[in-house]
Amino acid sequence: MSVELTYLKEMSGGNKELALEMIDIFISQVKEFSVSMQEHYDNQKFENLGKLAHKAKSSISIMGLEDLAKDLKRLELMAKEGKQVEEYPVIMEKFNVQTSEAIDELNDITKNIDIYF
Repeated sequence: MSVELTYLKEMSGGNKELALEMIDIFISQVKEFSVSMQEHYDNQKFENLGKLAHKAKSSISIMGLEDLAKDLKRLELMAKEGKQVEEYPVIMEKFNVQTSEAIDELNDITKNIDIYF
């Protein structure tokens, strides 16, 4: 399992309904983040890409994807300065792969929420 629910459990106070709502928000956000990241990259709006990476990092952290959160922090800092542009697609692809896996896991978790909370 790539997601780690400890922080989500703490934030929700163990409230299943709130946790489910946060999971739904996460799923919709990461899809939007992925599309927007690609648009910013394609249009060479690297400062905007950095800002979006910062915003995405918070959502990623809530679901316990700490390695990905660290990569987003790197992307944030590099993009704000317009440096190491060749690294952006690598991190963006990692974001897409890992969030896709996380969404699959979270969909399974939502079906069996009582097991996890």
